[in-house]
Amino acid sequence: MKRILLILTVLFALTGYSQKKKVAVVSFYTDKTIDLSELGLNGLAAIADLGNNPNFNLSPILEKYHNAFFNDYSKKFPFELLPETDVTQKPEYIAFTPKFAREGGENGTIINYPGYKYIYEGINGSANEEASAQIFKDVADGVLFTEIHFAVVKGFAVGGTGTVKMKAYARIALYDKTGKKVFAFSEGATSKKTGAIVGGVPVLSLEKVLPMCESALEELLKDLDEKIEKIVKKSDKL
Repeated sequence: MKRILLILTVLFALTGYSQKKKVAVVSFYTDKTIDLSELGLNGLAAIADLGNNPNFNLSPILEKYHNAFFNDYSKKFPFELLPETDVTQKPEYIAFTPKFAREGGENGTIINYPGYKYIYEGINGSANEEASAQIFKDVADGVLFTEIHFAVVKGFAVGGTGTVKMKAYARIALYDKTGKKVFAFSEGATSKKTGAIVGGVPVLSLEKVLPMCESALEELLKDLDEKIEKIVKKSDKL
């Protein structure tokens, strides 16, 4: 009797394992454009200059997010991620031209993790979401898009002079194999490092912005590590 129970237990475990869903990560990037909307300054020319500055290098920050995502967070997902090379080296993925492509386009502010292409997801993005799912429908139960971006937020200021902080956001969105959204969320965290604001305009030199972005990402990674397992439970609808 004990042997039968043991066999049944093993069979159930193997069945559960074999039925674990698989997901292809199809977009992984950051954007050098710093959001100033909280300060009402999104048209400030200095920010466009920073976005075009080759020394404003967010690649190491993207690398850190990538490592945390695949080495740590993925272990908390109730699904498996396809090996990245199975995604980025798939001929259909390489040949795919998404709508709203931005690599090398206006401002050229998008930084993709090596091997990935920029695929817009979100409002009016259904063509990309469905096409991406179609590419991987035979090998995955869904596709996942993720990005990180940054925004300057108010710190403490009197009369337009004081401090600002950087806020890092991660967006993670999962779609099923038909391109229907399963979940999409953004998680944000604010930097411990601060910058200055003088006369209502933040001082956003390269030397100030990069450390603030790095600090914001550190806080974001901590938040995601604590929350992501609970957030992605919605993927049981996959």
